Amino acid sequence: MTSAPAATAPARPVGTTPDRPAGSIRRRQRLRRALTGWAFSAPYTVLFLVFMAVPVVVSLVMSFTDLRSTDLRNPFAVNFVGLDNYTRLFSDDLFLRSSVNTLVFVVIGVPLTIVLALAAATALNSGLLRFRALFRVGFYLPVVTSIVAVAVVWRFLLDPEVGLVNNLLRVVGVDGPSWLFDTKLALPSLIVMAAWRNFGFLMVIFLAGLQAIPGELYEAATLDGASRWQQFRNVTLPLLRPTLLFGGVVTGIGYLQFFEEPFVMTQGGPLSSTLSVSYHIYNQFGFGNYGYAAAASYVLFIAIVALSVIQFRFLGDRK
Repeated sequence: MTSAPAATAPARPVGTTPDRPAGSIRRRQRLRRALTGWAFSAPYTVLFLVFMAVPVVVSLVMSFTDLRSTDLRNPFAVNFVGLDNYTRLFSDDLFLRSSVNTLVFVVIGVPLTIVLALAAATALNSGLLRFRALFRVGFYLPVVTSIVAVAVVWRFLLDPEVGLVNNLLRVVGVDGPSWLFDTKLALPSLIVMAAWRNFGFLMVIFLAGLQAIPGELYEAATLDGASRWQQFRNVTLPLLRPTLLFGGVVTGIGYLQFFEEPFVMTQGGPLSSTLSVSYHIYNQFGFGNYGYAAAASYVLFIAIVALSVIQFRFLGDRK
């Protein structure tokens, strides 16, 4: 008579013991991986907290105080003023003037830059231009050039006496104006310079978006009798919407913060006609009005968020 086979114990996962079940091992492994990840990211995290997060929080608190440069030696003399700094902004004629200048710069500059970039990208993508690589480098070169260097060159180009622009106008018998010293022409001159400098970046982005559109769509539109303009309007623009959204948001954020152009070329003049919000904030920090300048900074931040939301509303996915 044969005996029944002895019952075998269920197999345990490798590395476990009766005192250490598999669940405990997995928790320890997850904890080890998490600690390893935090250890590798710790240098950046510390730098971000010290130089970004903490200053942002401090500046927000500062915007609700009357902190001035004279209070740095005695910080306990600082008073909490609530929303007084924010209400003062909208009764400050200089801040209102700078806000209007910035709004004009954005409303005109962003569409102008996008149109120039899209036109250049379409021309390069169509194959009508020879030496396309040379044009790409030439159009993009101002983007990687220092804005200070570009502003200095344009200041000499627009000089009313010896500038190249007015010299060319004199050749055709036109007496050129004082571009940077006329209250009606100074801001448009800065807008043109900014659009010339920045459209190369968007051109590269738009060119990548155009090359991602399948050629079969254009062939089908051609067979249906669509003209070049109809193809551009009904095929190119709808499929390029995400790229246009990216370009509009990035350009809008940059133009809302424009500072170097008036700082180098006009110093905010003439008669504050080129004073931007960023330049006004810079001046207020220089004057020692830290709380007031911080409040103006957060108003500018709210304007950036609002502009981005508007662009997402009109150019974002409508599904």
